[in-house]
Amino acid sequence: MIKTSTKILLAVAGILLIVLGIVCIANPAATLFSTAWMIGCLTLVSGIAELIFTFKTQAFLPNSGTRMLSSILQILLGIIFLGHNLFVTISLPIIFASWVLIEGIILAVQSFDYKQLGFSAWWSVLLLGIAGAVLGFLGLKNPDVAGTALSWIIGLGIISAGVAYLLALFGINRVENHLKQFRANVKNAIDEQ
Repeated sequence: MIKTSTKILLAVAGILLIVLGIVCIANPAATLFSTAWMIGCLTLVSGIAELIFTFKTQAFLPNSGTRMLSSILQILLGIIFLGHNLFVTISLPIIFASWVLIEGIILAVQSFDYKQLGFSAWWSVLLLGIAGAVLGFLGLKNPDVAGTALSWIIGLGIISAGVAYLLALFGINRVENHLKQFRANVKNAIDEQ
């Protein structure tokens, strides 16, 4: 059985994630700024970790020079991101929209491969690809809208995690109730014999 305090922590975490997701949706600029800061931090930490790995393994791993170069570039990129957070914040919607545009085009092109393979719903992949390409193009034309969309995606993702925590809590309670009932049934069966 899981302790009540652990269940309370899971419930609190779920509720806080839902609130955080709502805040992300309500404050797109702050969400993008925070996301840009997180990207800078994670890039810096990743570069440092890779540099340490390179030093510890360079004796027996070939091509450690390229790994060292990659780690140094990651460290520099992380420092640049952290030092120029506003630039990264402004760039995120453009990067996001570009990615959606490119993925949409790729999906549209791949749909014809699916058609040749006999995939009956190839046209749905084509339509989704075209929709993605159009949305990406519109995002490039209006980065503010793309930034808001990105904030919504981040917010909804965080809300989903919070809801999943709460659903897990309900699932844990249900399993525990079934176990209690099973134990009671077994005890009753033993007592009757």
